[in-house]
Amino acid sequence: MDSGLFAFFLPIALAIMMMGLGLELSIKDFLRVARYPKVIFIALFTQLIVLTSIAFLLCKLLELPPLLSVGLMLLAASPGGATANAFSYIYKGDVALNISITAINSLISCFTLPFIVSLSILHFLGENTEVNIPIEKITQTFLMIFIPVCIGMLIRNTLPNLAQAISKPMRLLTITLLTLIFLIAVVREQSNIISYFANVGIATCLLCFSGLFLGYVIPFLAGVPEKQARACTFEIGIHNTGIAITIALSVLGSTAIAIPAGVYSIFMYVLATLFGFILTRRGSYLIQARNTEASH
Repeated sequence: MDSGLFAFFLPIALAIMMMGLGLELSIKDFLRVARYPKVIFIALFTQLIVLTSIAFLLCKLLELPPLLSVGLMLLAASPGGATANAFSYIYKGDVALNISITAINSLISCFTLPFIVSLSILHFLGENTEVNIPIEKITQTFLMIFIPVCIGMLIRNTLPNLAQAISKPMRLLTITLLTLIFLIAVVREQSNIISYFANVGIATCLLCFSGLFLGYVIPFLAGVPEKQARACTFEIGIHNTGIAITIALSVLGSTAIAIPAGVYSIFMYVLATLFGFILTRRGSYLIQARNTEASH
């Protein structure tokens, strides 16, 4: 696939992904905020402020190369997605809460993601660089995320039967597109992939661990019920790497910036599974402890 066709294909792929996300959302998902104001605020604060700050510190402490630093910040600024909801379902989290946080964060990220990436480019690469996000690129990023999400939601709420019919094919298409994009990125950077993994592997692993760990601990210490704390774990700890990779390649035009999200994908599934297992065991222990106390 030549670069011209690839550049044309990527924005379309991102739009399809975001419309697929919109098909999974409804107005009710946003109205649930009134039911869970505390936990949603905690989850969004942890993801948007705490985790983004941790990503920045990792970039500085581990002295990541500039392009990889921008990639890690782009990854940290990306919202959660269907994968977080799936893990929450498997490990008995509050899936309805996951969907609500995903809905709100998807819209918020339309504004925060371009802003964070712009600041990251300015800080790590400086003004005199080939990789930049001028005003038109910020607008492009916003439109490529926001409009398809709104279209998907519009179809979901006005033509529910159509939305239900195309939802599964859209998910399959998204998975196919993500796989294709990732493989193309790997092929284009195959000579550097080992060094990229060595440079950013520790950072992405620590970022994923931090998101999962703090995603549970902060809500739990704030008095959030166990089931909702589990939902926060996966919502904060699992990012939509497809969005990060596609924006890196289509908007920023840099394969190197996409590498952290690709490496993160590997750690994400392993660590999320491990955390889910630990939380399940912990939940069983708490139930057993309560039963023991009740019997006495």
